[in-house]
Amino acid sequence: MVIRAAIKGIASHLPEAQLTNGQLAEEFGERPERILEKTGIAVRHIAAPEECASDLGVAAARRLFEKGVCAPEDIDCLLLCTQSPDYFLPTTACLIQDRLGLRTDCGAIDFNQGCSGFVYGLALAKSMVESGTAANVLLITADTYTKFINRRDRTLRTLFGDGAAATLVGPAQSSREMIGPFVLGTDGRGANKLIVHEGAMRKRKTESVEEQDSRGNWRSKQNLYMDGAAVFNFTLSIVPKALEQLINKAGTSIDEIDYVIPHQANRFMLERLRPKLNVPPEKFCIDLELTGNTVSSTIPLALENALQTSRLKAGHRVALLGFGVGYSWAATIVEIV
Repeated sequence: MVIRAAIKGIASHLPEAQLTNGQLAEEFGERPERILEKTGIAVRHIAAPEECASDLGVAAARRLFEKGVCAPEDIDCLLLCTQSPDYFLPTTACLIQDRLGLRTDCGAIDFNQGCSGFVYGLALAKSMVESGTAANVLLITADTYTKFINRRDRTLRTLFGDGAAATLVGPAQSSREMIGPFVLGTDGRGANKLIVHEGAMRKRKTESVEEQDSRGNWRSKQNLYMDGAAVFNFTLSIVPKALEQLINKAGTSIDEIDYVIPHQANRFMLERLRPKLNVPPEKFCIDLELTGNTVSSTIPLALENALQTSRLKAGHRVALLGFGVGYSWAATIVEIV
């Protein structure tokens, strides 16, 4: 038996304010049923104007502590995945370390990865635990993408919500891997397919005007832009290959995987992705109706819900598939403890 990294607990937090299909239907003249049919989403949680990624992440971590999974003094390193940090600097993870009362000999790191970020975070956390760098790693995913979205962008407002999740990765004695192996990938040629063009150092904020696209969506260069068709095609092309590579790397078969949790982008995409993965419906997770696409938190939110509803139990093996902005993708297998 050797020390292996394992997921010891997950807790999530969603903002109080909600955006329903009824509200969107009133604004855009669309039937609520049609929005649900296309997206698989009925409700999105929206961060308040003064509410930031750190606020959501702190709330999720406190829920994890309240569950008795761990205490603040147990944490050796904090990893924060966010694409909507409180500031350019300092590191938002440093703010969270202080607010949670973590030890001052605790490391704190931000990484910007988006839709594949939870799986990338597991790779980082596993490396720390199994190398002896840290015994307990707190992995927080937190995004407030709705702050990037133009109010008159009917496509993106139906998809995205805000949220956070806190996951404890710690040591377990096992003769086999509890997290891993990993398949990681990047194709930066797709960077401009999901992007906020202005606001950082490459192009500072300007007096950019709002423009309407061919589908009636309005946005400025400071708003989130997504080429939905390109992202859809990328997903259907790359993700099946990533899962196949993962299965081969693990020396297993899809029949020995109990459940598959992909990034919860939208139902239309996932329903077309599933058959390409050769995964039966009962082993494939679609769980975004009450949250929307929460970017880096979709996988841990779905994983927590599957655990709470006893869909997953100790000993089950779960394939996690992250993909999207970058383009980036990441896949791994975790065993439930």
